[in-house]
Amino acid sequence: MKLLAIGIAAAGIIATPSVAVAAPSAPVVDKPTTTQGPKKPTRSITVFAHRGASGYRPEHTLAAYELAIRQGADVIEPDLVSTKDGVLVARHENEISGTTDVASHPEFADRRTTKVIDGVDVTGWFTEDFTLAELKTLRAIERLPQVRPGNTVYDGRYEVPTFDEVIELARRESRGRRTISVAPETKHPTYFRSIGLDLSKPLVRSLRQAGWDRRNAPVVIQSFETSNLRELARWTRVPLVQLTSGSGAPYDLVAQGGSTTYADLLTPEGLRDVARYARWIGPEKSQVIPRDASGAHTEPTSLVDDAHRAGLKVAVYTIRDENRFLPTDLRTGSDPNARGDVATELRRYFEADVDGVFADYPDTAVAARAAWVKRR
Repeated sequence: MKLLAIGIAAAGIIATPSVAVAAPSAPVVDKPTTTQGPKKPTRSITVFAHRGASGYRPEHTLAAYELAIRQGADVIEPDLVSTKDGVLVARHENEISGTTDVASHPEFADRRTTKVIDGVDVTGWFTEDFTLAELKTLRAIERLPQVRPGNTVYDGRYEVPTFDEVIELARRESRGRRTISVAPETKHPTYFRSIGLDLSKPLVRSLRQAGWDRRNAPVVIQSFETSNLRELARWTRVPLVQLTSGSGAPYDLVAQGGSTTYADLLTPEGLRDVARYARWIGPEKSQVIPRDASGAHTEPTSLVDDAHRAGLKVAVYTIRDENRFLPTDLRTGSDPNARGDVATELRRYFEADVDGVFADYPDTAVAARAAWVKRR
């Protein structure tokens, strides 16, 4: 069987497989899957580098994105927040004490404060209180130093990149037959709009400047909120991804006094409504394959089939190699930070017919995908 054409052309992104596939970080263990027999591999599988190759480098740095590209990822994912002067930068959150060395800069000590972000009190330093020039004086640090101590050797080396710099990287690396796609996620769009720093307008402006405001551009836009995605569906032609969580509700709907939850979005009726403005859903992975009381995988839900019937593609988040993030039946040894049998976890999601996976270790996902395709 020839290799699947890896990409998301049907959803407006074109991406091709890497010519070299790295060996998986954990051994491929031939354990039985929880699915009811094999499914025909009718869909391509896209590997999204979650915040770059964040298992190997501090997340949301150009170094993390570059490594992900070398490891064969199809898409790099920058989370976007705003600076004081309205520039979009790549950070997981607008509070940056856990991802930069801001706490070691005495000149910024007086900017530590407490804010209410999506209804939650958060204390620290916030991107919206810094100009881009000030933010560029900071350096990234590993967000999970206890889990990934090896990454701390890179602390202090890398700047906080702008969204435009991420686009430029993807364009520079898109040579020959391979196209690197970008999946920006707007973080806390309701909050940022409330303080006069709208995320959607500069995002669309950057896409237009790059020539990417078209259906087949190598980009998809993600959000956990719904109102901004509906708005973006009117403003741009690129595909959109409705992200969902295993609990709670989109904050924009909460702020409006609504009662719609993420679970409501994932009902057959809810999925049909999402399909009016989005091309993808991005559920938390347990919404596709739940875990039992012991933490082991159970049977897949009907979510993937329901989404496909609604005309939506499905990309699950987040696949991580460490035992602490794996179902209990796939953990190896007693060290929570050791690599477990993530290859089998990935295979279970492939057999559940997902269209994509967000992975902290892109090389592991790319290798597992290649092994799965070969087995078929």
